[in-house]
Amino acid sequence: MDGVALDEARKRALFDDGYVHLPGIVPRDRVNAALRAINGSLGERGIDPAQLPTLRARSYCPELQGAAEITGLLTGTPLWATAEEAIGAGQVQPITGGQIALRFPGPGPAAEPHPHIDGMYTPTNGVPEGTIRNFTALIGVLLSDLPTGDAGNFTVWPGSHRLHERYFQERGPRSLLDGMPEVDLGAPKQITGKAGDAVLVHYLLAHGIAGNAAPHIRYAIFFRLSHVDHEARGWESMTDMWLEWAGMRDLAAGVGAA
Repeated sequence: MDGVALDEARKRALFDDGYVHLPGIVPRDRVNAALRAINGSLGERGIDPAQLPTLRARSYCPELQGAAEITGLLTGTPLWATAEEAIGAGQVQPITGGQIALRFPGPGPAAEPHPHIDGMYTPTNGVPEGTIRNFTALIGVLLSDLPTGDAGNFTVWPGSHRLHERYFQERGPRSLLDGMPEVDLGAPKQITGKAGDAVLVHYLLAHGIAGNAAPHIRYAIFFRLSHVDHEARGWESMTDMWLEWAGMRDLAAGVGAA
């Protein structure tokens, strides 16, 4: 990866847009180890068609989620130090696994991505009805090249973290139990990049997945990070979006004072 993992320009991108793209931060040998494990699982175990809705919502190859080939993409690379630089040294809860997120080519044109905030209940994602499983940051790692859009791309709505913070300040964070905030999110951006790239994303940023009209499977891993004090103040972090981001608070304070 070029330069400092989270220099001032990248911090500013994270502050303004709610996410930052980190090119080449995961070494190729780590990417290959994860791909080998995933493809080996698919070849040996296959995919039960009856389980597809759950696998899409939670994770493919669930037996691998806590394997070293998966967790090492974060804990064994500069990504962990980058997360700590943003959230605080020693302030990120240990992770136990990652979401193995595959997106297979579909028939016809790619479906439009739909925005969501993680942790909301759906019938297949394992979140209990009537609860919100919020957290601090989402990290996505590309395991396959994505040179174009409409290839199963992770998609973001830049700046929507600020709109959502304001919404929850006015209506309370528990209003998310009633569904996505009704705010104008603006235009979405599909993330392109190469295997080994990562994105660091604020929890409050609206995001989704584009349809896959490409000929290849999109391989990615997602990690959900929580501050060590998140359980005690999880609702508060939705109305004070940099509360759990020690590395961002000086920038936030400076902008707020301007």
